[in-house]
Amino acid sequence: MIATKLIKQGFIICALFLAACAANVTVENPTIPKPHIDSLPMVVALRIPGEFHNFVHEENVLGKESWTINLGSANALFFEQLFGFMFDDVIILGPDDNALEHTFDALVEPEIEGFEFSVPNQSKTDAFAVWIRYRIEVYDSAGNSASAWTVSAYGKSQKEGLGGSRSLQRAAVLAMRDAAALILLQMNKATKIASLDGAPIKLTRDDPSTIVEVDVETLQNSPVGIFAIGGIDDEFK
Repeated sequence: MIATKLIKQGFIICALFLAACAANVTVENPTIPKPHIDSLPMVVALRIPGEFHNFVHEENVLGKESWTINLGSANALFFEQLFGFMFDDVIILGPDDNALEHTFDALVEPEIEGFEFSVPNQSKTDAFAVWIRYRIEVYDSAGNSASAWTVSAYGKSQKEGLGGSRSLQRAAVLAMRDAAALILLQMNKATKIASLDGAPIKLTRDDPSTIVEVDVETLQNSPVGIFAIGGIDDEFK
């Protein structure tokens, strides 16, 4: 009887230990404040691959801390919001939808090429950091490959609380907003997507004729938040 109790207590202790060394982080529906841009008069189809919509990163840190980071539907919502600001009309396609059943000027398909993160135990600081590398494939109205672009984004957040899950979640959202800033400012230059419809892209502040140039690293460390471009100013929620 005593031996049985000891075994049960041992299992409970092991379970508590494993739970203490594991963290699950879910990024839930990050919002992108409306930027000051002139949307392109284009119909863009946004195809969301299944692996993109259900992206989960699992990693053991220093051989003892187990982290599971679920970007999940946050990725899809992020691009849906962003493209909704950038283009006059956006058609959302799932992985099994036939794009040829729709009429559009350009088809865009994003994917995550890389995801990395660091925790205070690794960096020897009080900060959590996230790196996300997106690849954006652009196709013309006939489905021919037009261009491809890799976007590398970064987010950092100071440690809050004992577990750090909230801090890592915040770093992931800031990395996504970093990507949004880069896409807003550079996508047409990098992919020439506007040429598929013959319309120029124009990013503005108060003067519609002014092109906005922003140092994203500066925005990352700005006290007003990373989304301070063209009137975007929103604290993390």
